Amino acid sequence: MKTGKMRPGAPEASATGYGFGAFQGVFTPSILTIIGVVMYLRFGWMLGNVGLAASLLIVTMGSAITLLTGLSISALATNMRMKGGGAYFMLSRSLGLEAGAALGIPLALSQAVGVSFYVVGFAEALVNSGIPIFSGLDPRIAGLTTLAALAAVSTFSASLALKSQYLVMAAIAASLVSFFMGGAPSAASAPVADAPQVGFWPVFAVFFPAVTGILSGVGMSGDLKDPGKSIPRGTIAAVLVGYAIYMAVPIALSRFVPDAAALRADSMMMQKCARWPWLILAGVWAATLSSAVGSFLAAPRVVQALARDRLLPGFLGRGFGRSDDPRIASAACFALAAACVWVGDINMIAPVLTLFNLSTYGLLNLSAACEELMSNPTWRPTFRVRATLSFAGFAGCVVAMFMISPGWTFVALVCEFGVYWAVKRRALRARWGDMRTGLWMAVVRLAFRKLSRSRHEVRNWRPNILVFAALPLENARLLRIARALSGGRGLVTVASAVPEAAWSPEREATLKDSVLHVAEKLELEAAVKIMPSSDDWRGMSDIVCAYGFGPVVPNTVVMGLPSYDSATRFSSFMKLASMHRRNVVLVGGGDERAADGCVDIWWRGANANGAFMLALAFLLRQDEKWRSRPLRVNMIVSGGQSSDSAEERLAAFLKDARVDAETRVVDGGEASFVETIAEWSKDAAVTFVGLRRPEPDEAADAFGNYVCTLYDGLSALACPVFVFASEEVDFRRIFS
Repeated sequence: MKTGKMRPGAPEASATGYGFGAFQGVFTPSILTIIGVVMYLRFGWMLGNVGLAASLLIVTMGSAITLLTGLSISALATNMRMKGGGAYFMLSRSLGLEAGAALGIPLALSQAVGVSFYVVGFAEALVNSGIPIFSGLDPRIAGLTTLAALAAVSTFSASLALKSQYLVMAAIAASLVSFFMGGAPSAASAPVADAPQVGFWPVFAVFFPAVTGILSGVGMSGDLKDPGKSIPRGTIAAVLVGYAIYMAVPIALSRFVPDAAALRADSMMMQKCARWPWLILAGVWAATLSSAVGSFLAAPRVVQALARDRLLPGFLGRGFGRSDDPRIASAACFALAAACVWVGDINMIAPVLTLFNLSTYGLLNLSAACEELMSNPTWRPTFRVRATLSFAGFAGCVVAMFMISPGWTFVALVCEFGVYWAVKRRALRARWGDMRTGLWMAVVRLAFRKLSRSRHEVRNWRPNILVFAALPLENARLLRIARALSGGRGLVTVASAVPEAAWSPEREATLKDSVLHVAEKLELEAAVKIMPSSDDWRGMSDIVCAYGFGPVVPNTVVMGLPSYDSATRFSSFMKLASMHRRNVVLVGGGDERAADGCVDIWWRGANANGAFMLALAFLLRQDEKWRSRPLRVNMIVSGGQSSDSAEERLAAFLKDARVDAETRVVDGGEASFVETIAEWSKDAAVTFVGLRRPEPDEAADAFGNYVCTLYDGLSALACPVFVFASEEVDFRRIFS
């Protein structure tokens, strides 16, 4: 059966796979990838560079990171129905498609590069074996020939490749027996030239790939009969067995060869210490080849899973035969591995492989830790791991990456964020859910708890804007103003009251979608609140009274100007807003985009409106569309007041406030306040004007008529904005 590409929103492929168990499908490829080229060819070099104690510490650190990651993998694997793709599948289903791609692509690369790592080691051991027929070969030619043979076996029969691992395991066991029964090499076999000594972290970088074999077993997830049982058992067993062997070898080697220079210079020292040297040679060959097979089995399956999620070209996801073998993906991995084999330097390949694996390990640990901390109802793993252990694994991976190579770590992170951004831009939608919503909810819950216990400081003031707009939106003017006034630093909610008779869940969803579509075009991040009500003013009043959550409630209402017919209802609304300490911003009917003038503020200096308007104007000019508009602060003097002293006070205030603005003091003379503003601000793009406070005992329609009269006098301006500061905030302290 051939399996085509699968979209993220489509059902998962249902290929039967091979149905392997924990031992054959997970433990065998994992332990035979762990017990490989590093142990045979680099343990003596490691011991000669950093000594026994540091070598055991390196082994313990690397194995601890891998064990913690294995525990996290086990928790993730037992909480989902695993399909093909191994670690990529876990990450994409936990952290989302973008995060899965950001680590899945490097994971596939690391496993493909891992094939070359082991093949290069095999070629090095073959050429240095002393066997006449191989001694004169170019290691690159030997490596490419070996790679081609392994690729053919792994691509066309994974079952045969894994069954052959039992013979490999027997050869490795025999080689270890031969080594531990050995002793000091003869003097004639000692090297004559010393090798340069390197430090702890470079040695760790070369060693760490030796303990990354667990991803080979996890990568077979699509071919396991019961991944939820097989992955924890096989993975943890492989790590523990590998750790025991890796601790024993340096101890024995330090007793056999106390000369550090000899250990550094001779990569075949284990063979020279063994009782039957040819068994070590057979073990090297078997281990390196089996490690290469394990990586070559895993890498194409990750590539296939990525392609089926439309993250790589679709043809790479095609499967062949009843077991859905990824032959095209295998060919791509072969090409990459062949290029790395041609490079040939095992010490150069190892650190690159280390960083790829560490970044994958780190995110697996972080994913499991976050899932455990959130404890969503969907998080029910049968293998539970404390979040502290998973966080410790994540921290170990991050620290190790930066200690190995800060520069290359930074490059790796930039590449991964680049992949994340590219996938995010494609806006692919996946059928499966992930934990990101739960993670944000946990962050919000923590933030609410902290905010509820914190004092409100003026220095942290931000506008939390509630925009009242009639639906469906016919003019986006209010949304544009709200976007600019928020300055990208406050919250914005677009709200509207709809008649109860016309409300339904379906209509509400449709209206919300239409508002969000307009907001997205304006690059405005906004929430939407729709309230069914008997009339508009009642609905708006209910929203002002009830909307918000905990300490996060709107502090500023943005709306259009009232008409004389609605003066009474508007006056009641303004009294309600004042009582609930909501600032109100009333936007006139002009088009602020049609004028190229400045931002005008008219300040009498008698109340809080002036500082509030200055704060809004400052935020307005943070928007890139308003950044070039000059700010002008105006004051009217009359009745014999000195314009010079008023201008000095205004300029001194702005200087102390560190606000770059032009000042202008106008002698109103016989003209009214409204006439003066209309004359002097006719060139402004936006004109801020303060409103007086509604009086408790004034007539029901008085305040509404007052606002309408002001607007009548200023309606010729491009965009008059009337401001009423009611919040219990001394806005002047923002500029102190």
